[in-house]
Amino acid sequence: MLAYPREEIVEKLIKPINSSATVVNSLFTLPGEAAYSKIVGPNGVSKYTAGTQEKRTATALALVKKYYPTAKAGSGSVKVKLLWGQPNNSRRASEAALVKAALAKAGFDVNTTGTSGWSGFLDDNSFDAQFFAWCPSSVTQTGTNANFQSDGGNNFLGYDNPALDKILHSLEVKLPDAQITAKYIQAERLLMADAISLPIFAHPAATAVNSDLVGVKPAPLTPNLVWNYWEWHY
Repeated sequence: MLAYPREEIVEKLIKPINSSATVVNSLFTLPGEAAYSKIVGPNGVSKYTAGTQEKRTATALALVKKYYPTAKAGSGSVKVKLLWGQPNNSRRASEAALVKAALAKAGFDVNTTGTSGWSGFLDDNSFDAQFFAWCPSSVTQTGTNANFQSDGGNNFLGYDNPALDKILHSLEVKLPDAQITAKYIQAERLLMADAISLPIFAHPAATAVNSDLVGVKPAPLTPNLVWNYWEWHY
């Protein structure tokens, strides 16, 4: 994860669509949300943001060399099978290509072959790593629980951390905003320390409509565009 080219992905693939896009550094909130700036920093993400990407990649290679002493940039000493999506998804294919090139500098050989019907393989342990998008459909304080709880419906990795479970279950009651933020920080610290997941970007949205159509109001939650179709009219 230290060598993962998050900044390059945003610069080359996302900013051409949304020039104000930034690398996301929280697993529970997005830039623009009230708690985001309070969470980033204390949540432990600094391990993956400190210094330049070149320095982080050098740190990653040093870690690889502890277990593969002959590893070097381009050696392909560690084989990684990556799940990322349909072969015809050009944006994801481009992202996978950037990942392959970047991780090669840290001694990894990433297999980035696309997978038809990829979502059916999210819990398949023949893959070593995966990237895909979460699509929020609500703003509840427990909205991320299912992704990381040991018994969560979206916990495809089988991640099991009793300390994290305790924090996430404590979010299931009404709490002041400050307490919710504090619990998010505690939870993200555990996730960052265990290197379970790392956010990259928020999907940019592009909406094109007939100028005579009234009532289109793109929203940040799924379904982003058609949530209020009953209000549309000419």
